[in-house]
Amino acid sequence: MNIGLLLSLAGLASLAGVLAGVRWPRLWLALTVGGALTALGAALAVLLGAAAWNWQSEFSVGGEPLHFRLDGLSALFLVLVAVVGGAGAIYAREYWPDAHSPSAARRSRIWWSAFVLSMGLVLTVSNGLHFLMAWEIFALCGYFLITLDGERSGVRAAGWLYLVASHAGTMALFAFFTALASLTGGWDLGPMRDQAGLAPLFWLALFGFGMKAGFFPLHIWLPSAHAKSPSHVSAIMSGVAIKMGLYGIVRFSGWLPVPAAAGWVVIGLGAVSALLGIAFAFAQNDVKRLLAYCSVENMGVIMIGVGVALLASVRGHALWGQLALAGALLHVWNHGAFKSLLFFGSGSILHATGTREMSRLGGLARTMPWTAGLFALGSIAAAGLPPLNGFISEWLIYLGLFDTVTTEANPPWIAIPAVVLLATAGALALAAFAKACSTIFLGAPRTKAASHAHECGNWMRGPMLALAGVCALAGLAPFLFWPAISRAVAAWNPAWTAAEIPAPLMTLGAAQMILAMVVTLAAAWLGRQARANGLQRRPTWDCGYAAPTARIQYTGGSFAGIASSWFGWVLQPERKLRRPRGYFPTEAIRLERVPETVLERVIAPVAERVMWLSNAARRRQHGRLQFYILYLVAGLVALGLLVILGGLR
Repeated sequence: MNIGLLLSLAGLASLAGVLAGVRWPRLWLALTVGGALTALGAALAVLLGAAAWNWQSEFSVGGEPLHFRLDGLSALFLVLVAVVGGAGAIYAREYWPDAHSPSAARRSRIWWSAFVLSMGLVLTVSNGLHFLMAWEIFALCGYFLITLDGERSGVRAAGWLYLVASHAGTMALFAFFTALASLTGGWDLGPMRDQAGLAPLFWLALFGFGMKAGFFPLHIWLPSAHAKSPSHVSAIMSGVAIKMGLYGIVRFSGWLPVPAAAGWVVIGLGAVSALLGIAFAFAQNDVKRLLAYCSVENMGVIMIGVGVALLASVRGHALWGQLALAGALLHVWNHGAFKSLLFFGSGSILHATGTREMSRLGGLARTMPWTAGLFALGSIAAAGLPPLNGFISEWLIYLGLFDTVTTEANPPWIAIPAVVLLATAGALALAAFAKACSTIFLGAPRTKAASHAHECGNWMRGPMLALAGVCALAGLAPFLFWPAISRAVAAWNPAWTAAEIPAPLMTLGAAQMILAMVVTLAAAWLGRQARANGLQRRPTWDCGYAAPTARIQYTGGSFAGIASSWFGWVLQPERKLRRPRGYFPTEAIRLERVPETVLERVIAPVAERVMWLSNAARRRQHGRLQFYILYLVAGLVALGLLVILGGLR
């Protein structure tokens, strides 16, 4: 199979999609899906045994020859780009049609194709200068997708925050690549593990790529960008775009030497991100912000696996490092599948009710059974429960962590706290998604919009069903995915050659299949018994109220109170309380808001100080020449005094 030809066709299809998106939506959809399938074919060919593709031009762009490479690692991420890129394009046909806003729909198509193309370039380009160019295009396309609904001030603010954070990371990457080019004598990229002097550059890469990956505390842009953007954009941002940051960390930690402390730091950042990310998620009332913070948690889970692999690489232990890295890379796929499914589901809810606030929903399972079922399936996967895919990848990471303790004479102490924090994060994830599903889909509708909700159409339902199928397949038959994951692991560290399918993975796959069959048969039997006995609907116990209303139901805030009490030191919730007064109270209010603590409590005060100093300096620039001369003379006098005092000593 000609990998280069397939990638060229995929790139041309995306480029043509940019042009077709202006006036021909059906042609754009055909080109986008066709390009995605072509790229998927190229990536799967490499993952399933074809030789890595490598091509270098004889001409230059910006003074450097073009160099493209597709190996097992970049192919793994390219699969995610292709699957979610194609599914999101289909979903957008109904969710973001021309009838909604012709101008916004047209811009959505153009920037979607450019976004997918730029991510493909980031994954395949193998030259530092061209990587920076592709990275900048990728960042700008993301900004224009986030701000599609730019008439709202909140959307514009989220877009600007994303852009500022992206360019803060880009500045670190610019320093990283220029220093790398200076030390190696060229911009070409590839394995350089034998050059020990490059190890300190890892910290620049960790910050630059970490800003895009969105792990704690570099996640400041992520919640607002994912919540404010259209849901199909949220899906590709969370399911794919933040993985480009992870790709950079994994790629360059494999190509370059890393400091001895790198594994410890990455595990620590991952554990903190997993725990605090899901704590913030649990406290949210906006379903899309909940999903966004859940992405922060999952980035932490993946970072733990990568950190364990870095420790294993330094210590020369392949077995537990290979298991942890395999779990991390499989979780890249799994998170991309179930998080895109969940954002598509939240888009269906928003499309039907016009709100993201869980406290204004309820009872949607009756009017939106497909969305309810698919969202519940994605929630089970996101919570890491069997028999779905999230359980498999987290289990592999746990296995790597356990092996560091049981097989090492002097195990790294950080493995045990990482296991504890990861388990705590898993428990909170289950609670967070139990809250989301019960508040949104169960009980009675809390508003008229919720009571008049309607199910989504086939264009939105089809991509959700496809992603749900991926979640189920990866959970029930994980051994089918092992050859591809093993090829990606071997691309990261050639010494960790592709291994056979671990026996526990086969056993776990069989156990998951049996569990799924038992649950399915039990549900079928219970349904049959209910129908045979005559199923009747009755009101739930009303606690003695003569006229119960939807307002007496549990709300998202009721669940979140637990997280607010446990993690109040970092959540720092803001409350507004007005108690009922008198014998016949007319009004009572209890409002609670969880701020973005890092942004509002740390960065914002520092930014205000910087702005105050800048304004103070600006007041000195009033255009009066005599004052400028005075400043110059004062500076010369101060410099002279320093010289004299230094000479006296």
